[in-house]
Amino acid sequence: MSIEVGSKLQGKVTGITHFGAFVEIEEGKTGLVHISEVADTYVKDINDFLSVGDEVTVKVLNIQDDGKIGLSIKKAKDRPPRQQNQQRSESFESKMNKFLKDSEDRLASLKKHTESKRGGRGAKRD
Repeated sequence: MSIEVGSKLQGKVTGITHFGAFVEIEEGKTGLVHISEVADTYVKDINDFLSVGDEVTVKVLNIQDDGKIGLSIKKAKDRPPRQQNQQRSESFESKMNKFLKDSEDRLASLKKHTESKRGGRGAKRD
């Protein structure tokens, strides 16, 4: 089987750096899994997720002209991407509604506070 963009392959972690992990895939070729492609969550330390010698499934993201292969572990996982996007949009909508309500409450409070303070140094006296 040849290495093509979009294909899923089994590989073995051969090296770990602060920016990603090198994974040996078929035909003795090695690709890089960038730290942002290791997991669906934020990865501060790649060693928390991978170790040298781990067997992983990777998806080929790109193959550059110079032969460098970009890989992803998180995109190799089988999951419906739309379901995840729906959860995020629902979460975003609820956050936006809360933000708007808080903003309106603060604006109303600010208006009340400003109106009660009128009559300062430049106010007319009867």
